[in-house]
Amino acid sequence: MSFQENIRNFAIISHIDHGKSTLADRFLELTGTIAKDKMQAQFLDQMDLERERGITIKLQPVKMLYKVRSPESEIRNSKQIQNPNNQNLKQSNLEFADSEYILNLIDTPGHVDFNYEVSRSLAAVEGAVLLVDATQGIQAQTLANLHLALEQNLVIIPVVNKIDMPNASIDETKEELSKLLNINKEEILECSAKLGTGVEKILESIIKKVPAPKEEKEKSLQALIFDSEFDDYKGVIAYVRIFDGQVKRGDKIKFLANQKECESLEVGIFNPKLISKDILKTGEIGYIATGLKEIEKCKVGDTIALLSSKVKQLKGYKEIKPMVFAGIYCKQGSDFQKLRNSLEKLKLNDASLFFEPESSPALGYGFRAGFLGMLHLEIIQERLRREYNLDLIITTPSVAYKIAFKDDSKITIKSPQEFPDPSKVSFIEEPVMKIEIITPSQYMGRIMDLLKEKRGEFISSQYLAFEAGSRDKRLILEYKIPLSSLLYDFYDKLKTVSSGYASLNYEFLEYKKVDLVKVDILVAEDKVEPLSTLVYRDKSYQIARKIVDSLKDVLPRQMFEVKIQAAIGGKVIAAERISALRKDVIAKLYGGDVTRKMKLLEKQKKGKKKMKKIGKVDIPPQAYIAILKR
Repeated sequence: MSFQENIRNFAIISHIDHGKSTLADRFLELTGTIAKDKMQAQFLDQMDLERERGITIKLQPVKMLYKVRSPESEIRNSKQIQNPNNQNLKQSNLEFADSEYILNLIDTPGHVDFNYEVSRSLAAVEGAVLLVDATQGIQAQTLANLHLALEQNLVIIPVVNKIDMPNASIDETKEELSKLLNINKEEILECSAKLGTGVEKILESIIKKVPAPKEEKEKSLQALIFDSEFDDYKGVIAYVRIFDGQVKRGDKIKFLANQKECESLEVGIFNPKLISKDILKTGEIGYIATGLKEIEKCKVGDTIALLSSKVKQLKGYKEIKPMVFAGIYCKQGSDFQKLRNSLEKLKLNDASLFFEPESSPALGYGFRAGFLGMLHLEIIQERLRREYNLDLIITTPSVAYKIAFKDDSKITIKSPQEFPDPSKVSFIEEPVMKIEIITPSQYMGRIMDLLKEKRGEFISSQYLAFEAGSRDKRLILEYKIPLSSLLYDFYDKLKTVSSGYASLNYEFLEYKKVDLVKVDILVAEDKVEPLSTLVYRDKSYQIARKIVDSLKDVLPRQMFEVKIQAAIGGKVIAAERISALRKDVIAKLYGGDVTRKMKLLEKQKKGKKKMKKIGKVDIPPQAYIAILKR
């Protein structure tokens, strides 16, 4: 048996909270990759954020060794076999060789905002374990991740998890999976990742069904970069799948996309920590430490080859387009360069992050950053704060709008500050998403009301529960909905109206014409550009009213009266006032003529009037957060 024939590369895919990380823990225990005394829950989730939130954010590879016993060893260890004639043994037992298999697992996220991590993981493997929670059944992200795996022509191993739960609907879940994958129910495995029940059968099924890596004809190094990180000593570390050839420490290598040359300072595998090796061969998943300090030279999806070879570039990944944009600024202006370096390092570790420099009169120099969704924005903000010790201000998120001018020219704007003179605009287009919501049928009416409120347009609906009497007759609702409607509170409201049972997946569909206006926010009659926002014309008053009410609650009182106004062009549509702080200027008086008191109060009144004209109000970070959560 050749080296490649003993390798199995696979990923675990599922909806969020269906037990991927727990199943990965059982794999690590069963294969002895991690000692029991060092084991902890969500072992492959390396970030504190992942453990706190109970979700996987980053893909994580790990190499495991799994020994399979031969039929002879099974016979020797079994006390139940009565017949000494080996011919009576089942043929399935004879399919196993008494050898050690290399199982390369990539644990993937389940949230829709991180599906780019999933697509990159799937490009590096030959099979996928499709995990479905028996208490929840097939969910929206289950379908989305399954489609990604089928696009890669991967072998799918369906598994029903959480069979130990009292409310588990095992037969119904199997029925749904069998119809979805067009297979027999008997082919679907059952397990309890929490208790370890059925986990060994999953590993055996992976060895049986997932094909070994193929050796290509080139015979020279072709390594696909599916992730990367930065190390202060080793430089850029590329996570790679070796599709052909081999690489050793000290080899001269190059990146085919930009022809950047360097040397492999170290190669190795994930255990799940980095473990150095002498060589990486065809079919293996591992890392190459390049020593590069120029972070932008290493791009996810690029191919690494030997310097002397002339191999072709492997098929990479389609360019991901950010959907949500927000400004990122430091509270301390001197931290700008630190913010740039931190974003570059995060970009290396998160290929879906986009950023470009921008400046603001109020906030100074910063970056306009693009994200895949609001959770993605929240995670990046938190990682910058924790991992790089940055104190940040995040401006109001917006989406990318296309502006068509009357002279037939077009631009794309990513923030309200870029909105041009309305008199020159012919029309505006906004991004529209196609969403899939899987929900029990009894919540359909409430969800459709919510979608109508959020400007959703009905596409189709179909039942997911195929057999009469199966689980609550769940159905899939397909709608078109503006991305801006998904930004703020849609997910929370969806969970509320469905009592937590509905699941959501979305993808970009098209750009569509829309009637938008820019609402400017004025504080003490000074326009605060970072607080400006683009809204639907018919919703402009309600949103403007919410903004000024929020600002009134968070802006500190001054020694003069502060006016807060929301305006469209030159027309104020909502306003609030913050009353002035009043110093007790007559406290020092102990008697005497009343004119002394009146003179001091009149002097104070004139001073406040002067301050009202020249006074400035510092906008605290809480104000931007209040707008963000409006």
